[in-house]
Amino acid sequence: MFGKTKSNDMEKEEHNIKIPDMTILYDKIRDILSNARQRAYSAVNFAMVESYWLIGQQIVEHEQQGETRAVYGKGLLKEIATRLTYEFGKGFDERELRKMRQFYLTFQKRDTLRPELTWSHYRRLISV
Repeated sequence: MFGKTKSNDMEKEEHNIKIPDMTILYDKIRDILSNARQRAYSAVNFAMVESYWLIGQQIVEHEQQGETRAVYGKGLLKEIATRLTYEFGKGFDERELRKMRQFYLTFQKRDTLRPELTWSHYRRLISV
C-alpha cells in the first residue's frame, strides 16, 4: 500500500508541471531535435558533394587518363549517364557528369572542399 501512494504522488507531480517549466523543457527538446536535423542535413549534403568530386575524379583519372578531355568523346559519358539515371534517378544526366568532371578539375585537392558549401554553391563556383 505504501508503494502505491508514492506512485500516485509522483504522477500528481508530473501532471502539475507549471506551464513555464513545460515551455522551457519543450524549447530545449525542440532545439536538440532542430540541431540534430541540421547536422544530419549538413552531413548528407557534404557526403553528396564528396561523391560528386569522386565521380569527377573517376571520369578524369580512369577514363580520361588524366587528360582534360576524353578521347572517346561523349559516347561513354552518355552511356554512364543513362545507366546511372536508370538506377539512381534524375540528377545524373550527361550534363551533370560533365559538371562533376569540371568540379574535380577545378578543385583537384579534396582538402579544399568545404562542408559549409552545397553542390549548388560549387556548381556556381565552377561556372565562374
